Amino acid sequence: MKPLLPPAIFFFLITLISSACNQTGEQADEESEKNLIEDILRSRESAILDSVLSNYEHYQLQILYTQIDRDENNNPTFTEYAYGVNPNTYFYPASAVKFPIAVLALQKLNELGVEGLDKYSTMLTDSASEGQTAVRYDSTSESGMPSIAHYIKKIFVVSDNDAYNRLYEFLGQDYINNELHEKGLEDLRIVHRLSVFNTADENRTTNPLTFYDNAKILYQQDMVSSRKSWVGDEPIPLGEGYMENDSLIKRSKDFGQNNYISVANLQDVLKTVIFPDAVPEEERFDLTEEDYQFLYQYMSQLPRETTYPDYIADTTENYYDSYSKFFIFGDTQETIPSNIRIFNKIGMAYGFLTDNAYIVDFERNIEFMLTAVIYVNENQIFNDNVYEYDEVGLPFLSQLGKAIFEYELVREKEHQPNLSKFKITYDKEDNS
Repeated sequence: MKPLLPPAIFFFLITLISSACNQTGEQADEESEKNLIEDILRSRESAILDSVLSNYEHYQLQILYTQIDRDENNNPTFTEYAYGVNPNTYFYPASAVKFPIAVLALQKLNELGVEGLDKYSTMLTDSASEGQTAVRYDSTSESGMPSIAHYIKKIFVVSDNDAYNRLYEFLGQDYINNELHEKGLEDLRIVHRLSVFNTADENRTTNPLTFYDNAKILYQQDMVSSRKSWVGDEPIPLGEGYMENDSLIKRSKDFGQNNYISVANLQDVLKTVIFPDAVPEEERFDLTEEDYQFLYQYMSQLPRETTYPDYIADTTENYYDSYSKFFIFGDTQETIPSNIRIFNKIGMAYGFLTDNAYIVDFERNIEFMLTAVIYVNENQIFNDNVYEYDEVGLPFLSQLGKAIFEYELVREKEHQPNLSKFKITYDKEDNS
């Protein structure tokens, strides 16, 4: 993609940049932040951007855009701009919570320190109580067996729900929430599996599991129940009704016991993984350099670049490039050019669309972080599968990504970034 800016928009963006340069520090004035993002979006001739911005409260819009500037040694500094970001505004994060779970799974393996145990070890999951299911094989992996590495691959490339559930069971509620809170991520709770109908008590209890090297047992973990309740104390009523057993329940749906992570905390996880040396040591995850490179690969790898499974040959889903990339390309099924890479994790459920991304262009030396959520549920009914994803949500996030990208094209930088650490060798050669 090579955006061509009309001269009027080009000079308008230059004006915006000049005014923004007067703002310094980690967090600019709140009203200025909102105005910069809104001015950038309104500078683009887009009916969908204008429509959503004119009704941003209706769409419960939250946007966090972070500029990245490098010094002469390539060390980054960050300037955040926020629009509507509020940790007290609940949104259902859906698959976006898979990101910290994947990272914590790698951390826990390192903390266990068991000789021979790593992310490629066979991981068999048992069932020991109501609501639990076992895993004895994985036909999508090269070995035919499940592993943490393969689960993480499927989480990022196609947002696989069962893969998340198995890592959730490996970690357990106490470890997940304690670890994230200790790293300063307070505006979150991760308390349930996805796409299964477990009760709150069933979600507090995680399966026994065993790691193997061939027939040799490397590590066993018993069934564990969380020691405390991590769900919310207060109900969070949303909408006007929801479907249950093919019947419409005409009252708000309570999200008080559902997963949650704020927009700011989502980007905090992203920042900590992409730029670990730029955050305080106590906020970093316990990962090796190989772990980081593993995450970078699968955060950015496209389905067509993936082996085991071969998503192109899978006829049950249309795994086009933007299947899990909403910013810039979410409104198209065309091929993403190889010079642009998006390291991200999306979420989509109940009318909420979320993307949390670090975006780079190797040809133009562009990099920025962008996190956003939009709510598109006009009839305010949940579970009826009537959401405006294709009509409003995906077009908006795509245009949002393009607008910020084009702003970055003309934003002056004192030093060009060295992005070589993010140039990845993928499972398949990129033929785009």
